Amino acid sequence: MFLDDFSLTIIVIAAGVLILSGWVEQIIRGYRTKSLKDVSPYLMILIAIGALLWLIYGIEILDPYIIGTNIAAIILMIIIFGLKRRYDRKKSL
Repeated sequence: MFLDDFSLTIIVIAAGVLILSGWVEQIIRGYRTKSLKDVSPYLMILIAIGALLWLIYGIEILDPYIIGTNIAAIILMIIIFGLKRRYDRKKSL
């Protein structure tokens, strides 16, 4: 292996933060504009399923970084899906 444990830990944490920060920005933007019409529900479902599978893998190998990142990803997907449903419903009324 080329990297030591500390370097790998930094890379894993940075990867998790970068991946999740895009969804946090989407939540903030959607909350401000009260619209998530451009976010595909299929995209959210596929990403949530992928995060669930990664979570299962992380639990299997007992990796707290994979577990934490994917729990956070699932929570963010639930928030985005909830906001999307709320705002889409209000627009159609």
